[in-house]
Amino acid sequence: MKLPNGEIVISDMNPSDLRHLIQTGEGTFLEFKKTVPAPAKIAREIAAFANTSGGTILIGVEDNKQITGIRSYFEEEFLLQEAAQKLCVPAVQIYIELVHLPDTDVMVVRVPEAKKKPVYLKGKKKRQVFVRFQDESVLASDEQTEILKQQYSDTGVTFEYGKHEQMLFRYLNEYGEINVQKFSELINVTTYRASKILVNLVSAGILKLFRKSEKDYFTFANPVK
Repeated sequence: MKLPNGEIVISDMNPSDLRHLIQTGEGTFLEFKKTVPAPAKIAREIAAFANTSGGTILIGVEDNKQITGIRSYFEEEFLLQEAAQKLCVPAVQIYIELVHLPDTDVMVVRVPEAKKKPVYLKGKKKRQVFVRFQDESVLASDEQTEILKQQYSDTGVTFEYGKHEQMLFRYLNEYGEINVQKFSELINVTTYRASKILVNLVSAGILKLFRKSEKDYFTFANPVK
């Protein structure tokens, strides 16, 4: 891995391990890049992994699993550190290793899960939050962002079991899932208010958020038997 003093450490991963990892394909914890793109683009991948459960980026591997290798370690490493340290807020400490193959090298970039979430990506107009969903890094919804904030906040989450919550639980018992728009209509409040209630219930461990057809839905964290 790349140490603070700039020394390059050869990865413990051997070529066989690398090829096996590549064959698993891109997913929640693995991303392929032929080369390091512009810092803003690779920063999105780094932030998304940090905001989810961590992951690995292989530099020198195409989407079709073909190994092309890297051209310049120091150029690629500079762009990666620029992205992780200057475009991610707070900065993300990444770990870079090098796997030697007979004809080329592949960079293995380890991105740990952030201890403090969310990790924001600097933008021209505003900061954004990205998360990992299947094999993509996607823009987090307002609800996902708020859940990350609350889960990693020093203050606790409180909620009251009122008529809105009662209506919600009855609906979930019958239909299993609900989104913000449907919940706002169900209890006749603004989507902002509906979102706040759902987010608080997720943060309290009563509900969980999941993504389906590019939309956020909520269901019981522990299904009612």
